[in-house]
Amino acid sequence: MSAPAIEPGTAGRPVPTGRVVAWGVWDWGSAAYNAVILTFVFSVYLTDAVGVDLPGGITANTWLGWSLGLAGLFIAVLAPVTGQRADAGGRRRLSLGVWTALTVITMAGLFFVQDDYHYLWLGLLLLSLGSIFFEFASVSYNAMLHQVSTPRTIGRVSAFGWSMGYFGGIVLLLICYVGFIAPDVGWFGVTSQDGLNIRMVAIFAALWFALFGLPVLFAVPEITGAPAAKRVGFFASYGVLFRDLREMFRTSPHTVYFLGASALFRDGLAAVFTFGAVLAVTVYGINSADVLIFGVVANVVSAIGALTAGRFDDRLGPKTVIVFSLSGMLISGTILLFVSGPTMFWIFGLFLCLFVGPAQSSSRTFLARLAPVGKEGQLFGLYATTGRAVSFLAPTLFGFFTFVFDADRAGIVGILLVLGLGLLALLPVRPPATAAAPPA
Repeated sequence: MSAPAIEPGTAGRPVPTGRVVAWGVWDWGSAAYNAVILTFVFSVYLTDAVGVDLPGGITANTWLGWSLGLAGLFIAVLAPVTGQRADAGGRRRLSLGVWTALTVITMAGLFFVQDDYHYLWLGLLLLSLGSIFFEFASVSYNAMLHQVSTPRTIGRVSAFGWSMGYFGGIVLLLICYVGFIAPDVGWFGVTSQDGLNIRMVAIFAALWFALFGLPVLFAVPEITGAPAAKRVGFFASYGVLFRDLREMFRTSPHTVYFLGASALFRDGLAAVFTFGAVLAVTVYGINSADVLIFGVVANVVSAIGALTAGRFDDRLGPKTVIVFSLSGMLISGTILLFVSGPTMFWIFGLFLCLFVGPAQSSSRTFLARLAPVGKEGQLFGLYATTGRAVSFLAPTLFGFFTFVFDADRAGIVGILLVLGLGLLALLPVRPPATAAAPPA
Protein backbone atom coordinates (compact mmCIF):
# COMPACT_ATOMS: atom_id res chain seq x y z
CA MET A 1 0.00 0.00 0.00
CA SER A 2 1.61 3.20 -1.14
CA ALA A 3 -0.48 5.38 1.15
CA PRO A 4 -2.30 4.67 4.38
CA ALA A 5 -6.03 4.36 4.43
CA ILE A 6 -7.98 6.92 6.40
CA GLU A 7 -10.26 5.67 9.11
CA PRO A 8 -13.92 6.53 8.46
CA GLY A 9 -15.28 9.40 10.49
CA THR A 10 -11.89 10.78 11.53
CA ALA A 11 -10.16 13.96 10.54
CA GLY A 12 -7.19 12.53 8.70
CA ARG A 13 -6.12 9.98 11.30
CA PRO A 14 -4.65 7.10 9.27
CA VAL A 15 -5.71 3.52 9.75
CA PRO A 16 -2.61 1.52 10.76
CA THR A 17 -1.08 -0.20 7.76
CA GLY A 18 -1.03 -3.45 9.71
CA ARG A 19 -4.82 -3.33 9.96
CA VAL A 20 -5.16 -3.07 6.18
CA VAL A 21 -2.64 -5.88 5.66
CA ALA A 22 -4.37 -8.10 8.22
CA TRP A 23 -7.67 -7.55 6.42
CA GLY A 24 -6.10 -8.52 3.09
CA VAL A 25 -4.42 -11.59 4.60
CA TRP A 26 -7.87 -13.11 5.16
CA ASP A 27 -8.36 -12.97 1.40
CA TRP A 28 -4.97 -14.66 0.98
CA GLY A 29 -6.10 -17.44 3.31
CA SER A 30 -9.56 -17.75 1.73
CA ALA A 31 -7.90 -18.99 -1.45
CA ALA A 32 -7.66 -22.30 0.39
CA TYR A 33 -11.41 -22.70 -0.04
CA ASN A 34 -12.00 -20.88 -3.30
CA ALA A 35 -9.03 -22.11 -5.33
CA VAL A 36 -8.21 -25.47 -3.75
CA ILE A 37 -11.46 -26.91 -2.41
CA LEU A 38 -14.17 -25.43 -4.61
CA THR A 39 -12.38 -24.94 -7.92
CA PHE A 40 -9.18 -26.71 -8.88
CA VAL A 41 -8.67 -29.70 -6.58
CA PHE A 42 -11.39 -31.20 -4.44
CA SER A 43 -14.40 -30.57 -6.70
CA VAL A 44 -12.41 -32.20 -9.51
CA TYR A 45 -11.61 -35.14 -7.23
CA LEU A 46 -15.32 -35.55 -6.42
CA THR A 47 -16.45 -35.61 -10.05
CA ASP A 48 -13.48 -37.27 -11.74
CA ALA A 49 -12.60 -39.89 -9.10
CA VAL A 50 -15.10 -40.33 -6.28
CA GLY A 51 -18.23 -40.14 -8.43
CA VAL A 52 -16.88 -41.52 -11.69
CA ASP A 53 -18.65 -44.91 -11.27
CA LEU A 54 -21.84 -43.44 -9.83
CA PRO A 55 -24.84 -45.57 -10.89
CA GLY A 56 -28.26 -44.21 -11.78
CA GLY A 57 -27.63 -42.22 -14.96
CA ILE A 58 -27.14 -38.81 -13.30
CA THR A 59 -23.49 -37.72 -13.40
CA ALA A 60 -21.46 -36.45 -10.46
CA ASN A 61 -21.17 -33.11 -12.30
CA THR A 62 -24.94 -32.76 -12.28
CA TRP A 63 -25.17 -33.62 -8.58
CA LEU A 64 -22.41 -31.09 -7.86
CA GLY A 65 -24.34 -28.38 -9.69
CA TRP A 66 -27.56 -29.18 -7.88
CA SER A 67 -25.97 -29.41 -4.43
CA LEU A 68 -24.21 -26.06 -4.84
CA GLY A 69 -27.45 -24.63 -6.19
CA LEU A 70 -29.28 -25.77 -3.06
CA ALA A 71 -26.52 -24.24 -0.93
CA GLY A 72 -26.98 -21.01 -2.87
CA LEU A 73 -30.69 -21.05 -2.07
CA PHE A 74 -29.92 -21.23 1.66
CA ILE A 75 -27.46 -18.37 1.23
CA ALA A 76 -30.05 -16.29 -0.60
CA VAL A 77 -32.60 -16.78 2.17
CA LEU A 78 -30.31 -16.31 5.18
CA ALA A 79 -27.34 -14.15 4.13
CA PRO A 80 -29.21 -10.83 3.85
CA VAL A 81 -30.00 -10.84 7.57
CA THR A 82 -26.94 -12.59 9.02
CA GLY A 83 -24.71 -9.65 8.12
CA GLN A 84 -27.34 -7.12 9.16
CA ARG A 85 -27.82 -8.74 12.57
CA ALA A 86 -24.07 -9.03 13.14
CA ASP A 87 -23.71 -5.31 12.48
CA ALA A 88 -26.69 -4.32 14.60
CA GLY A 89 -25.44 -6.39 17.53
CA GLY A 90 -21.84 -5.16 17.22
CA ARG A 91 -20.69 -8.69 16.35
CA ARG A 92 -19.16 -8.28 12.89
CA ARG A 93 -15.71 -9.52 13.91
CA LEU A 94 -17.21 -12.33 15.99
CA SER A 95 -19.41 -13.33 13.06
CA LEU A 96 -16.39 -13.44 10.74
CA GLY A 97 -14.51 -15.63 13.21
CA VAL A 98 -17.38 -18.08 13.74
CA TRP A 99 -18.20 -18.56 10.06
CA THR A 100 -14.51 -18.86 9.13
CA ALA A 101 -14.05 -21.53 11.83
CA LEU A 102 -17.05 -23.49 10.55
CA THR A 103 -15.69 -23.30 7.00
CA VAL A 104 -12.34 -24.66 8.20
CA ILE A 105 -14.10 -27.54 9.99
CA THR A 106 -15.98 -28.59 6.84
CA MET A 107 -12.74 -28.41 4.85
CA ALA A 108 -10.98 -30.69 7.33
CA GLY A 109 -13.96 -33.07 7.23
CA LEU A 110 -13.32 -33.67 3.53
CA PHE A 111 -10.39 -35.84 4.59
CA PHE A 112 -12.91 -38.65 5.18
CA VAL A 113 -14.18 -38.62 1.56
CA GLN A 114 -12.47 -41.67 0.10
CA ASP A 115 -12.19 -42.58 -3.58
CA ASP A 116 -15.48 -44.49 -3.73
CA TYR A 117 -18.83 -43.30 -5.04
CA HIS A 118 -20.47 -44.17 -1.72
CA TYR A 119 -18.57 -41.19 -0.25
CA LEU A 120 -19.82 -38.76 -2.92
CA TRP A 121 -22.78 -37.70 -0.79
CA LEU A 122 -20.56 -36.88 2.18
CA GLY A 123 -18.34 -34.83 -0.09
CA LEU A 124 -21.26 -32.94 -1.62
CA LEU A 125 -22.77 -32.27 1.82
CA LEU A 126 -19.52 -30.90 3.23
CA LEU A 127 -18.86 -28.86 0.09
CA SER A 128 -22.37 -27.37 0.25
CA LEU A 129 -22.11 -26.56 3.96
CA GLY A 130 -18.65 -25.08 3.41
CA SER A 131 -20.03 -22.86 0.65
CA ILE A 132 -22.77 -21.59 2.95
CA PHE A 133 -20.40 -20.90 5.86
CA PHE A 134 -17.81 -19.29 3.58
CA GLU A 135 -20.33 -16.91 2.04
CA PHE A 136 -21.62 -15.89 5.48
CA ALA A 137 -18.01 -15.17 6.48
CA SER A 138 -17.55 -13.14 3.30
CA VAL A 139 -20.52 -10.94 4.19
CA SER A 140 -18.80 -9.79 7.39
CA TYR A 141 -15.41 -9.61 5.67
CA ASN A 142 -16.67 -7.39 2.85
CA ALA A 143 -18.45 -5.16 5.34
CA MET A 144 -15.09 -4.61 7.07
CA LEU A 145 -13.85 -2.84 3.94
CA HIS A 146 -15.54 0.26 5.32
CA GLN A 147 -13.45 -0.05 8.50
CA VAL A 148 -10.08 -0.13 6.70
CA SER A 149 -10.71 2.52 4.02
CA THR A 150 -12.56 5.68 3.06
CA PRO A 151 -14.20 6.66 -0.24
CA ARG A 152 -10.80 8.12 -1.25
CA THR A 153 -8.91 4.88 -0.62
CA ILE A 154 -11.56 2.20 -0.99
CA GLY A 155 -10.51 1.31 -4.55
CA ARG A 156 -6.88 0.72 -3.61
CA VAL A 157 -7.74 -1.22 -0.47
CA SER A 158 -10.29 -3.32 -2.34
CA ALA A 159 -7.79 -4.05 -5.13
CA PHE A 160 -5.25 -5.03 -2.50
CA GLY A 161 -7.70 -7.61 -1.15
CA TRP A 162 -8.45 -9.02 -4.61
CA SER A 163 -4.76 -9.33 -5.44
CA MET A 164 -4.03 -11.06 -2.13
CA GLY A 165 -6.73 -13.60 -2.96
CA TYR A 166 -5.32 -14.29 -6.42
CA PHE A 167 -1.71 -14.57 -5.28
CA GLY A 168 -2.63 -16.64 -2.22
CA GLY A 169 -4.28 -19.08 -4.61
CA ILE A 170 -1.18 -19.21 -6.77
CA VAL A 171 1.15 -19.97 -3.86
CA LEU A 172 -1.14 -22.56 -2.28
CA LEU A 173 -1.84 -24.38 -5.55
CA LEU A 174 1.88 -24.65 -6.24
CA ILE A 175 2.56 -25.99 -2.75
CA CYS A 176 -0.21 -28.59 -3.10
CA TYR A 177 0.99 -29.60 -6.54
CA VAL A 178 4.63 -30.06 -5.50
CA GLY A 179 3.92 -31.56 -2.10
CA PHE A 180 0.99 -33.89 -2.67
CA ILE A 181 -0.25 -34.20 -6.24
CA ALA A 182 2.66 -34.33 -8.70
CA PRO A 183 4.95 -36.88 -6.96
CA ASP A 184 4.10 -40.59 -6.69
CA VAL A 185 5.01 -40.36 -3.02
CA GLY A 186 4.37 -36.93 -1.60
CA TRP A 187 5.15 -35.28 1.70
CA PHE A 188 4.79 -37.47 4.79
CA GLY A 189 4.83 -40.55 2.53
CA VAL A 190 1.39 -39.78 1.12
CA THR A 191 0.30 -41.66 -2.02
CA SER A 192 -2.79 -41.49 -4.22
CA GLN A 193 -4.30 -44.71 -2.82
CA ASP A 194 -7.94 -44.11 -1.82
CA GLY A 195 -7.42 -40.47 -2.81
CA LEU A 196 -5.19 -39.91 0.22
CA ASN A 197 -3.10 -37.23 -1.50
CA ILE A 198 -6.19 -35.12 -2.30
CA ARG A 199 -7.63 -35.73 1.16
CA MET A 200 -4.38 -34.49 2.69
CA VAL A 201 -4.63 -31.40 0.48
CA ALA A 202 -7.99 -30.72 2.19
CA ILE A 203 -6.31 -30.89 5.61
CA PHE A 204 -3.45 -28.66 4.47
CA ALA A 205 -5.90 -26.14 2.98
CA ALA A 206 -7.93 -26.09 6.21
CA LEU A 207 -4.80 -25.33 8.25
CA TRP A 208 -3.81 -22.63 5.74
CA PHE A 209 -7.18 -20.86 6.05
CA ALA A 210 -7.18 -21.20 9.85
CA LEU A 211 -3.71 -19.63 10.08
CA PHE A 212 -4.24 -16.71 7.73
CA GLY A 213 -7.80 -16.10 8.90
CA LEU A 214 -6.59 -15.13 12.37
CA PRO A 215 -4.82 -11.74 11.89
CA VAL A 216 -7.96 -9.83 10.89
CA LEU A 217 -9.67 -10.96 14.11
CA PHE A 218 -6.96 -9.27 16.19
CA ALA A 219 -6.12 -6.23 14.03
CA VAL A 220 -9.55 -4.90 13.02
CA PRO A 221 -11.60 -3.72 16.03
CA GLU A 222 -15.17 -4.74 16.64
CA ILE A 223 -17.82 -2.25 15.57
CA THR A 224 -20.25 -0.50 17.88
CA GLY A 225 -23.68 -2.08 17.67
CA ALA A 226 -27.02 -0.35 17.58
CA PRO A 227 -28.74 0.46 20.88
CA ALA A 228 -30.56 -2.55 22.26
CA ALA A 229 -33.89 -0.76 21.89
CA LYS A 230 -33.37 -0.52 18.11
CA ARG A 231 -32.45 -4.15 17.55
CA VAL A 232 -35.06 -6.45 16.07
CA GLY A 233 -35.67 -10.17 15.98
CA PHE A 234 -34.60 -12.55 13.23
CA PHE A 235 -37.77 -12.42 11.14
CA ALA A 236 -38.23 -8.70 11.74
CA SER A 237 -34.77 -8.23 10.21
CA TYR A 238 -36.28 -9.03 6.82
CA GLY A 239 -38.71 -6.16 7.31
CA VAL A 240 -35.79 -3.81 7.99
CA LEU A 241 -34.00 -5.08 4.88
CA PHE A 242 -36.98 -4.54 2.58
CA ARG A 243 -37.66 -1.12 4.10
CA ASP A 244 -34.08 -0.03 3.41
CA LEU A 245 -34.31 -1.31 -0.16
CA ARG A 246 -37.57 0.58 -0.76
CA GLU A 247 -36.00 3.80 0.52
CA MET A 248 -32.96 3.29 -1.68
CA PHE A 249 -35.16 2.58 -4.70
CA ARG A 250 -37.00 5.85 -4.08
CA THR A 251 -33.90 8.01 -3.69
CA SER A 252 -31.34 6.20 -5.87
CA PRO A 253 -33.03 3.71 -8.23
CA HIS A 254 -29.99 3.09 -10.41
CA THR A 255 -28.07 1.91 -7.36
CA VAL A 256 -30.74 -0.75 -6.86
CA TYR A 257 -30.61 -1.63 -10.57
CA PHE A 258 -26.85 -2.13 -10.31
CA LEU A 259 -27.19 -4.31 -7.22
CA GLY A 260 -29.57 -6.55 -9.17
CA ALA A 261 -27.46 -6.66 -12.33
CA SER A 262 -24.25 -7.32 -10.43
CA ALA A 263 -25.92 -10.12 -8.47
CA LEU A 264 -26.55 -11.88 -11.77
CA PHE A 265 -23.20 -11.46 -13.47
CA ARG A 266 -21.21 -12.09 -10.28
CA ASP A 267 -23.00 -15.43 -9.94
CA GLY A 268 -21.84 -16.22 -13.46
CA LEU A 269 -18.29 -15.17 -12.59
CA ALA A 270 -18.31 -17.48 -9.57
CA ALA A 271 -19.60 -20.36 -11.70
CA VAL A 272 -16.70 -19.95 -14.15
CA PHE A 273 -14.22 -20.85 -11.42
CA THR A 274 -16.50 -23.37 -9.69
CA PHE A 275 -17.05 -25.52 -12.77
CA GLY A 276 -14.13 -24.54 -14.99
CA ALA A 277 -11.69 -27.07 -13.56
CA VAL A 278 -14.32 -29.82 -13.54
CA LEU A 279 -15.03 -29.23 -17.22
CA ALA A 280 -11.31 -29.10 -18.00
CA VAL A 281 -10.97 -32.72 -16.87
CA THR A 282 -14.30 -34.28 -17.86
CA VAL A 283 -14.80 -32.49 -21.20
CA TYR A 284 -11.46 -31.25 -22.51
CA GLY A 285 -9.24 -34.09 -21.36
CA ILE A 286 -6.80 -32.21 -19.15
CA ASN A 287 -5.01 -34.37 -16.60
CA SER A 288 -6.27 -33.88 -13.04
CA ALA A 289 -2.80 -32.91 -11.83
CA ASP A 290 -2.31 -30.44 -14.67
CA VAL A 291 -5.50 -28.63 -13.66
CA LEU A 292 -3.51 -27.11 -10.79
CA ILE A 293 -1.00 -25.67 -13.24
CA PHE A 294 -3.88 -24.22 -15.23
CA GLY A 295 -5.26 -22.80 -11.99
CA VAL A 296 -1.97 -21.06 -11.23
CA VAL A 297 -1.78 -19.53 -14.71
CA ALA A 298 -5.48 -18.59 -14.59
CA ASN A 299 -4.95 -16.69 -11.32
CA VAL A 300 -1.96 -14.85 -12.78
CA VAL A 301 -3.93 -13.91 -15.91
CA SER A 302 -6.93 -12.76 -13.83
CA ALA A 303 -4.69 -10.64 -11.60
CA ILE A 304 -2.99 -9.04 -14.64
CA GLY A 305 -6.40 -8.34 -16.17
CA ALA A 306 -7.63 -6.67 -12.99
CA LEU A 307 -4.53 -4.50 -12.62
CA THR A 308 -4.59 -3.46 -16.28
CA ALA A 309 -8.30 -2.68 -16.23
CA GLY A 310 -7.79 -0.33 -13.29
CA ARG A 311 -6.31 2.28 -15.61
CA PHE A 312 -9.22 2.01 -18.06
CA ASP A 313 -11.63 2.13 -15.13
CA ASP A 314 -10.29 5.56 -14.18
CA ARG A 315 -10.39 6.84 -17.77
CA LEU A 316 -13.55 5.28 -19.19
CA GLY A 317 -15.55 4.43 -16.08
CA PRO A 318 -16.30 1.08 -14.45
CA LYS A 319 -19.43 0.33 -16.50
CA THR A 320 -17.44 0.34 -19.74
CA VAL A 321 -14.92 -2.07 -18.26
CA ILE A 322 -17.63 -4.43 -16.96
CA VAL A 323 -19.57 -4.43 -20.25
CA PHE A 324 -16.40 -5.09 -22.24
CA SER A 325 -15.32 -7.85 -19.83
CA LEU A 326 -18.68 -9.64 -19.84
CA SER A 327 -18.81 -9.44 -23.64
CA GLY A 328 -15.33 -10.96 -23.85
CA MET A 329 -16.36 -13.77 -21.52
CA LEU A 330 -19.49 -14.52 -23.55
CA ILE A 331 -17.46 -14.71 -26.76
CA SER A 332 -14.75 -16.97 -25.32
CA GLY A 333 -17.32 -19.12 -23.49
CA THR A 334 -19.30 -19.63 -26.70
CA ILE A 335 -16.13 -20.74 -28.48
CA LEU A 336 -15.38 -23.19 -25.66
CA LEU A 337 -18.83 -24.67 -26.18
CA PHE A 338 -17.80 -25.94 -29.62
CA VAL A 339 -14.06 -26.69 -29.41
CA SER A 340 -12.39 -29.76 -27.93
CA GLY A 341 -9.04 -30.85 -26.56
CA PRO A 342 -6.59 -29.55 -23.95
CA THR A 343 -4.94 -27.01 -26.28
CA MET A 344 -8.20 -25.26 -27.12
CA PHE A 345 -9.14 -25.16 -23.44
CA TRP A 346 -5.80 -23.61 -22.49
CA ILE A 347 -6.15 -20.92 -25.16
CA PHE A 348 -9.76 -19.90 -24.73
CA GLY A 349 -9.99 -20.79 -21.02
CA LEU A 350 -7.18 -18.35 -20.24
CA PHE A 351 -8.67 -15.80 -22.63
CA LEU A 352 -11.88 -16.02 -20.60
CA CYS A 353 -9.98 -15.66 -17.30
CA LEU A 354 -8.41 -12.46 -18.61
CA PHE A 355 -11.82 -10.78 -18.25
CA VAL A 356 -12.80 -12.19 -14.84
CA GLY A 357 -10.51 -9.95 -12.76
CA PRO A 358 -11.60 -6.70 -14.47
CA ALA A 359 -15.28 -7.55 -14.06
CA GLN A 360 -14.81 -8.28 -10.35
CA SER A 361 -12.68 -5.25 -9.48
CA SER A 362 -14.68 -2.73 -11.56
CA SER A 363 -17.92 -4.01 -10.06
CA ARG A 364 -16.73 -3.05 -6.58
CA THR A 365 -15.38 0.27 -7.91
CA PHE A 366 -18.74 0.99 -9.55
CA LEU A 367 -20.49 0.74 -6.21
CA ALA A 368 -17.77 2.66 -4.37
CA ARG A 369 -18.42 5.64 -6.66
CA LEU A 370 -22.17 5.38 -6.17
CA ALA A 371 -22.02 5.22 -2.38
CA PRO A 372 -23.25 8.45 -0.71
CA VAL A 373 -21.22 9.78 2.18
CA GLY A 374 -22.25 8.07 5.40
CA LYS A 375 -23.99 5.19 3.60
CA GLU A 376 -20.94 3.25 2.39
CA GLY A 377 -21.21 0.50 4.97
CA GLN A 378 -24.90 -0.10 4.34
CA LEU A 379 -24.42 -0.13 0.57
CA PHE A 380 -21.50 -2.54 0.64
CA GLY A 381 -23.44 -4.74 3.01
CA LEU A 382 -26.28 -4.87 0.48
CA TYR A 383 -23.74 -5.50 -2.28
CA ALA A 384 -22.40 -8.50 -0.41
CA THR A 385 -25.80 -9.94 0.41
CA THR A 386 -27.60 -9.29 -2.89
CA GLY A 387 -24.61 -10.89 -4.59
CA ARG A 388 -25.74 -14.13 -2.98
CA ALA A 389 -29.46 -13.64 -3.62
CA VAL A 390 -29.27 -15.51 -6.93
CA SER A 391 -26.21 -17.63 -6.11
CA PHE A 392 -28.23 -20.76 -6.76
CA LEU A 393 -28.99 -19.76 -10.37
CA ALA A 394 -25.78 -20.59 -12.25
CA PRO A 395 -25.09 -23.90 -10.43
CA THR A 396 -28.72 -24.97 -10.88
CA LEU A 397 -28.73 -24.10 -14.59
CA PHE A 398 -25.38 -25.86 -15.00
CA GLY A 399 -26.88 -29.01 -13.48
CA PHE A 400 -30.09 -28.59 -15.51
CA PHE A 401 -28.37 -28.42 -18.88
CA THR A 402 -25.99 -31.29 -18.14
CA PHE A 403 -29.03 -33.38 -17.13
CA VAL A 404 -31.29 -32.45 -20.06
CA PHE A 405 -28.63 -32.91 -22.74
CA ASP A 406 -26.84 -35.74 -20.91
CA ALA A 407 -23.54 -33.98 -21.55
CA ASP A 408 -21.25 -32.11 -19.15
CA ARG A 409 -20.30 -29.68 -21.93
CA ALA A 410 -23.90 -28.44 -22.05
CA GLY A 411 -23.46 -26.96 -18.55
CA ILE A 412 -21.51 -24.12 -20.19
CA VAL A 413 -24.81 -22.89 -21.65
CA GLY A 414 -26.20 -22.36 -18.14
CA ILE A 415 -23.20 -20.22 -17.14
CA LEU A 416 -23.38 -18.18 -20.36
CA LEU A 417 -27.09 -17.52 -19.82
CA VAL A 418 -26.45 -16.03 -16.37
CA LEU A 419 -23.58 -13.87 -17.66
CA GLY A 420 -25.76 -12.72 -20.56
CA LEU A 421 -28.67 -11.84 -18.29
CA GLY A 422 -26.31 -9.87 -16.06
CA LEU A 423 -24.98 -7.94 -19.05
CA LEU A 424 -28.47 -7.12 -20.31
CA ALA A 425 -29.54 -5.98 -16.84
CA LEU A 426 -26.46 -3.74 -16.58
CA LEU A 427 -26.89 -1.93 -19.91
CA PRO A 428 -29.68 0.49 -18.79
CA VAL A 429 -27.97 1.27 -15.47
CA ARG A 430 -26.72 4.85 -15.29
CA PRO A 431 -22.96 4.78 -14.55
CA PRO A 432 -21.38 6.87 -11.79
CA ALA A 433 -19.51 9.97 -12.87
CA THR A 434 -15.86 9.13 -13.55
CA ALA A 435 -14.90 12.54 -12.23
CA ALA A 436 -15.84 11.25 -8.80
CA ALA A 437 -13.30 8.49 -8.99
CA PRO A 438 -10.91 8.23 -6.06
CA PRO A 439 -7.59 9.92 -6.76
CA ALA A 440 -4.66 7.71 -7.70
